[in-house]
Amino acid sequence: MFSPRTLEIVMVSFEGPDQYSQAGGLGVRARELCRALAARGFTTTLVFVGDPSKPMTEEDAGVRLVRWCQDLSRRTLAGVYEGEWEKLAELSRTLPPYLVEHVFKPAASAGRVVAVLCEEWHTARFCHVLSDMLHREGLRDRAVLLWNANNDFGFGGIDWGALNFVSSVTTVSKYMKHLMWQYGVNPVVIPNGIPESALGKLDKRAVGAIRAAAGTPCLTFKIGRFSPDKRWHQALGAVAELRSEGLPARLLMRGGIEPFGAQVLSFARSIGLTVVDWYEPIEDASGVVAALAGTNGAEVVNLGRFLPDAVIAEINAAATAVLANSRHEPFGLVGLEAMAAGGIAMVGATGEEYARPYGNAVVIETDDPAEVASALRGLVEQPALARRLREAARRDAADFAWPLVIDGLLERLRFMCMHQRVVTPPDGAVRIRRH
Repeated sequence: MFSPRTLEIVMVSFEGPDQYSQAGGLGVRARELCRALAARGFTTTLVFVGDPSKPMTEEDAGVRLVRWCQDLSRRTLAGVYEGEWEKLAELSRTLPPYLVEHVFKPAASAGRVVAVLCEEWHTARFCHVLSDMLHREGLRDRAVLLWNANNDFGFGGIDWGALNFVSSVTTVSKYMKHLMWQYGVNPVVIPNGIPESALGKLDKRAVGAIRAAAGTPCLTFKIGRFSPDKRWHQALGAVAELRSEGLPARLLMRGGIEPFGAQVLSFARSIGLTVVDWYEPIEDASGVVAALAGTNGAEVVNLGRFLPDAVIAEINAAATAVLANSRHEPFGLVGLEAMAAGGIAMVGATGEEYARPYGNAVVIETDDPAEVASALRGLVEQPALARRLREAARRDAADFAWPLVIDGLLERLRFMCMHQRVVTPPDGAVRIRRH
């Protein structure tokens, strides 16, 4: 298997660890996977479309951060996806020569292979350009290129034949693998992961304070992009149905900046739910307590500010259930994170392969709000069931800690190197060509 002596890692992703660069789960994946690789001793570089006010290069938790497209980002301060097409073109045009000079040539001189992990449709063209440039430089046999799909966004614009030729295509679940067959590729499944820190002990007092501030036996939490696929309307409909039956359910929510958010909030009000927007900063559990206690028992509290990871974990543990009830979910990082915190994840039935129905989570099969409402009522009325699910969820989530996922990734690299004619002798040391 590869070791830090023989392998270094480069990840290329639009999203990254900066708040400017996070719009969904991709930024979290990029940050945590790279940190976990660095913790194993691998020289690791993460290139992403970063905050224009921060340094171009920086060391963070052992990872070398490289912020690309900063000139464009200074003109598009709303976030990583503003000016998306310009940034896409810039990435494909200017990043390959930078990596050749600053990563591939030094690695080759040191006798190491470079694994390039390219994330999502934004990097498909980049992957092709990089492969061609490495060929011209005589370095292609020193690089193994992986292109990974976390979702099916942008699939219609990808040259699948070229991508499949120059890289090893991967994805995060069997559900995604099956979706991708129609494009003429057969990707290798390497699941998503969570940091080991996500399995650490939580502040029980903070969790209890959030639960008490909700003032209800049924506090639900939903976080994610504003997209119809996330079944926001189903979640809201379930809260309304429970309240009509006399159970004073509440929803704490944190959406994105997508236009569909206006429809979600309008729908909530149209079915009789009171919505309060909360824009105060939330730095710890006390901020969540203030939002719940200071909104006069509003059925829906819409959080309008960034939530730190530690706070999300505490909400996950405090809530009756985390509504990750998507109808299309390639992997479902939100649900897995909820389980790691000892929360009850209520997930859809697509790519969330870590979820066992009523074994460690609740799996929703339909679009009907009544299904969610019924499941929530069951959790309230059967505390023993809820306790069992929480215990199993935390235990099973440990199987997806990044160190275990990385073990599988490193083993897969052996076959991918064979496929791409990156030759390594049996001991894993790189064979340096003699000219």
